[in-house]
Amino acid sequence: MNYTASPSTRTYAANNSVDLDALARATGRSLIGREDVDAFLSGTPRQNAAAPASASPERYWDVDHAAFGPVREEPVAKVFRAAAANLSAASAMIPQVTHHDRADMRAVESLRAAYRSEAEQRGVRLTALAFHVAALARCLIEFPRFNASLKPGGETLVLKDYVHIGIAVDTPAGLMVPVIRNADRKGLFEIAREIGDLAKRAQARKLRPDEMGGASMSISNLGAIGGCGFTPIVNPPEVAILGITRTETVPVWDNAAWQPVPMVPLDLSYDHRVVNGADAARFLSRFATLIAEPRRLLVQEAAL
Repeated sequence: MNYTASPSTRTYAANNSVDLDALARATGRSLIGREDVDAFLSGTPRQNAAAPASASPERYWDVDHAAFGPVREEPVAKVFRAAAANLSAASAMIPQVTHHDRADMRAVESLRAAYRSEAEQRGVRLTALAFHVAALARCLIEFPRFNASLKPGGETLVLKDYVHIGIAVDTPAGLMVPVIRNADRKGLFEIAREIGDLAKRAQARKLRPDEMGGASMSISNLGAIGGCGFTPIVNPPEVAILGITRTETVPVWDNAAWQPVPMVPLDLSYDHRVVNGADAARFLSRFATLIAEPRRLLVQEAAL
């Protein structure tokens, strides 16, 4: 399509990776100015009355990258494409909010050290993640709206009488989320054993179909990699997801002196159509309390 744009507009568009040819075709505008580029960058491109209002924004991203330097191409794996479609829909359709908190890990680390020899005898690696799963299972029972799914149309909430927790596993083939079924009925050692087994088989792409899907809520744990916080995307039909990053030592005042305390950052993203901010704050506060006082989670161990 023929259009006119000043040299400064062309330079501005190039600096912002905006293809003016594609923009002109999509909007039907014959005179392109800097304001048109700004409108596109803001997600609301200006259009002529004759231009199709449903023009896809993706056409603006079809840029000849090779014009700016050497490039390479590789196909996107099927797992990544499926995840991208689901997460894109979730981000576009769900009003998501993320609540941040942190939990004292001193007692968890103390119990892990105390149980190390018993864990070795059982052939289990008792990780901090097992405590997080146990605490989350308890919270899902105490806060049933988090253990729910909103049916399409938004008029019916499905409340679940089971507690299944998904564990996001980073694999070379993409992100996989195996599920620990009935986590509320299992002790720490059993949870730890399942985490290790599911993660190992996820890496080897040997998970069975019945070991994925149907989670009440999922955990995305980046603690082994790093970071001090992030905003995980809710994985529908779940209504919330818990993000965990690396434990860090921070000064905490104990009414007498500053103490170095290992604290784990917690990031709870939730669907605001189902969960209110106050509910999220109470949920994560309760979770942090259980992590700080993990002996409350040990009542299941006597049955093992």
